[in-house]
Amino acid sequence: MKTFSWTVDSKDDLSKSYPQISQAALLLKKNELVAFPTETVYGLGANAASDEAVEKIYKAKGRPSDNPLIVHVASKEQVMDVASSIPPLAEKLIDTFWPGPLTLVLPKKEGLSSLVTAGLETVGVRMPDHPLALALIKEAGLPIAAPSANLSGKPSPTLARHVAHDLDGRIAGIVDGGPTGVGVESTVLDCTGEVPVILRPGGITKEQIEEAAGAVQVDRALLKEGETPKSPGMKYTHYAPKAELIVVKGSSGFIQELVDKAKNDGKKAGVLTTIENQNTYRADAVLACGSRKHPETIAAKLYDVLRQFDEVENLQIIYSEHFSEEGVGLAIMNRLLKAAGQRVITE
Repeated sequence: MKTFSWTVDSKDDLSKSYPQISQAALLLKKNELVAFPTETVYGLGANAASDEAVEKIYKAKGRPSDNPLIVHVASKEQVMDVASSIPPLAEKLIDTFWPGPLTLVLPKKEGLSSLVTAGLETVGVRMPDHPLALALIKEAGLPIAAPSANLSGKPSPTLARHVAHDLDGRIAGIVDGGPTGVGVESTVLDCTGEVPVILRPGGITKEQIEEAAGAVQVDRALLKEGETPKSPGMKYTHYAPKAELIVVKGSSGFIQELVDKAKNDGKKAGVLTTIENQNTYRADAVLACGSRKHPETIAAKLYDVLRQFDEVENLQIIYSEHFSEEGVGLAIMNRLLKAAGQRVITE
């Protein structure tokens, strides 16, 4: 399959019909797959009402079919195309955080592809805060199911070239709108119970949600075998580089000891750190993903850095520093631990 590519400057006036967006929207209407930028990561879009289209997502990504998809909309009114009701709490959160990186799990409406929800009676919905994404959804006139536009298990794409690396020849098109902003996926909040539950931490923090809507819970439970997750990112190893990744709770000196031991064992080793410690380590690859003083910069660069490690020839093991779980740090550590397959070494 030939994968078309269009470059669109997000600063352009996208309120009117735009040739590249019109071409991409036409492919979506034909039940083809199109990757596009959001404020979090690049999404792989398909018509959420079409089994044919949604099935192509699972095939292109190599994604397990019991892993539900998030539906992207361009307006609050469009939510009612996919959800049977919007609880008062969800209304408040929509008014506060949309458009933005917050996905709300709501009761689903008939007419949505069952492949989107993995057979559940709920659906995750969000309105992305990206002019290009909103313009594409409006132009297509469809709710768009869109997981991250990468091969399943690999780091999510924050640049169009990441998408092309994984999916060129597997999908119909890529809309290149430049780098994404937040860098980690949306927060997923289950609004179907009495107390809202964060199923996946992301760009909107627990503290922000509580300030707007009161107490929320964080789901830290591991799913049992055969159980279908309500949200993407709950069940499977994700975001993993090729080399073994281990998160280290300890000092930079302890991390250097681990690197030295790995090298003595004949392994090529790397360190994932921040700009504050970048010159501290002696390793085959030392990559910084932002500043500890500004954790949002770590979130923005995390996936790109994980992909950069894949470019280091014969790298076998990566030791990552541990980060605070306050604010967006909860999402950073959630992604790191999934990338590491929950492997942690404590000093």
